[in-house]
Amino acid sequence: MTRDSLFYFDENASGSLRSQLRELIVNAILNGYLPPGSPLPSSRMLAKQLGISRNTVILTFQSLVDDGYLVSRERSGHYVNDNNAWQTQIGKKPQAVTNQIKWVDHILPAPTELQHTLKPQNWREYPYPFIHGQFDPDLFPQAGWNECVRESMATDSVYQWAGDQFDRDDPELINQIRTRLLPRRGIWAQEEQILVTSGTQHAHYLITQLLVNSNTTVGMEEPGYFDARNILQLGNPKIVALDVDHKGLKINDTLNQCNLIYTTPSHHSPTTVNMPISRRKKLLKKASEYDLVITEDGYEAENKFTGKPLPALKSLDEDNRVLFIGTFSKTLAPGLRLGYLVGPQEFIQQARALRRIMMRYMPANNQHIVAMFIKRGYHDALIHRMHREYKKRWRLMKKAIDKHLGALVTYTSVGGSSFWIKGPRWLDADELETQAAKFGILIERGSVFFMKPQKYNNHFRLGFSSIAKNDIEPGIKTLAQVISEMKNHRG
Repeated sequence: MTRDSLFYFDENASGSLRSQLRELIVNAILNGYLPPGSPLPSSRMLAKQLGISRNTVILTFQSLVDDGYLVSRERSGHYVNDNNAWQTQIGKKPQAVTNQIKWVDHILPAPTELQHTLKPQNWREYPYPFIHGQFDPDLFPQAGWNECVRESMATDSVYQWAGDQFDRDDPELINQIRTRLLPRRGIWAQEEQILVTSGTQHAHYLITQLLVNSNTTVGMEEPGYFDARNILQLGNPKIVALDVDHKGLKINDTLNQCNLIYTTPSHHSPTTVNMPISRRKKLLKKASEYDLVITEDGYEAENKFTGKPLPALKSLDEDNRVLFIGTFSKTLAPGLRLGYLVGPQEFIQQARALRRIMMRYMPANNQHIVAMFIKRGYHDALIHRMHREYKKRWRLMKKAIDKHLGALVTYTSVGGSSFWIKGPRWLDADELETQAAKFGILIERGSVFFMKPQKYNNHFRLGFSSIAKNDIEPGIKTLAQVISEMKNHRG
């Protein structure tokens, strides 16, 4: 490869001309195409070759000198720094492995063996993505978010978040969670009772590490959130299946076997049903009687389409035995990986110490941006917009399912962003997931939500958070045809 051929702009590249040129030169140095001591083209020659101004090249060269990639030699030009600490070793032959370790014998338990769902990375390319919990860019308030990101880059803001926070969270984000988000659920908490987490799963992991071991019995909703169950299984407890009906978790003497209960009362995962106030109070009474700890996952509480909004179980908790988990994944963007855990001060103190051992704290810049986003009202506006839009999609989904699948399936959905479908006994939802994908339809098999998946293989979930309104009925109609074809092939 000649030196000149290293320097050309990709027509699909983004960023300013200076940033693109810098990236070209840095990559050439780090990949060994420009060895230490080698000269760069003159600024005049490179500007002409790339069709950019000479000042752009000069400023780029100077920034690379400042950062130690290049050195400037008077009347000679610019050269790759001989003492470049970032220079990679090219062409070094790896040594042969003589006694390769068998990692499968050392990893216990194997997380890859746990049940989970898989979504294609290119799911947006499918015409009918009935998948759950994905980001919808059409609903995202891009202008407001960009404003908060830009201001987070101001000097004063950078000084606030760029230093080592040790184990602290952004005080403004904690304040916004405490005064804006939690009161909507009827929860009043002090700063010391809130911990920022890397989403819901991280909160579950902290709870499991602090409260669960092989002597613990945990009650899990059946069906229930599979990743909560997966995380619990790492603590090797005894897991007891707790029945669910049209009002959520059933309250009976099975609870007496448990030390810890996991529940999703706002919208049960995956059926979406709501637990009424009377049953929530009954659950808390049982928890007090049996001295149980309750983990409440505030799953999709923002989108209730029938009846009045209900306060969180935590808001009714007089004994301080409920740990509440919230997340920004469903209301803002899953890629942020931000959530929060609310509990007694003594528990949060231990959870904070455990988090510090794991990762010290959540990314401070993201916390700062989200705090501004909430403070300026963009988050509230987003929730209201999502509620209106999801309700429209929910109604279209309900109508389409009744019309095209009504004779084949039963379903539940009172809110959230999905429908829980129970097919006929003969239906294999794992096979349906595979066959539907061939027609551009993405669904989620339901067996993963059960502790005994083989027994409930005729269930599946249809999400509507990421599918356009106009695609809902055609997608459901096509899905009905796929199911009919499967039935015909059975004879």
